[in-house]
Amino acid sequence: MRNSRELRVSKLSAGLKKQVLLDPEHEFWKEEAPAVFKARIQTTKGNFVIEAHRDWAPIGVDRFYKLVRAGFFDDSRFYRVRVEFIAQFGLPGNPKITQIWKDRTMPDDPAKQSNRRGFIAYAMTGPETRTTQLFINTVDNSRLDAQGFAPIGRVVEGMVVVDSLYSGYDEDAGGGMRGGKQNNILQYGNQHLDREFPKLDRLEKASLV
Repeated sequence: MRNSRELRVSKLSAGLKKQVLLDPEHEFWKEEAPAVFKARIQTTKGNFVIEAHRDWAPIGVDRFYKLVRAGFFDDSRFYRVRVEFIAQFGLPGNPKITQIWKDRTMPDDPAKQSNRRGFIAYAMTGPETRTTQLFINTVDNSRLDAQGFAPIGRVVEGMVVVDSLYSGYDEDAGGGMRGGKQNNILQYGNQHLDREFPKLDRLEKASLV
């Protein structure tokens, strides 16, 4: 069995990715993220890059770092894109993985940055309800700061790609966590979204730069 340092510095094989995604208690999930890192998000509209800062929100950044490394976001959908508000993602295409992670909440980070355009934070329904869903602010949403949404990073390349993500379904495809429109995604994943909302843009792959 690999030790924790080997898991941190190496690329994960497909088999190990599957193993850690199905086991939230795996040693892999105990690692800390680097102080600053970048993640390239490949989509059907092109690529953009997120720069995450651990000192902004260490708990959230640690999870994002490991979700990216484990391939959690690969082949998923931008299921909630609202014009002049946000672009949301973070529910996996495979419902088997969703069922394991949908209730894996983590403690809150205090908000040290503002939800300005290009900044990314976890979606939540209240205190200590963050799991894996994230949103990118496409406008200045600093009004969200008082609600506890703590940015973990910001888009440093390709914001034009984020702006171009398909928004025609508005709240209908996935809604917010509070909107009660995610049950079919949670249960059926991509199978549901691709059938009912075929124009959604895809998050093809997330990887460390």
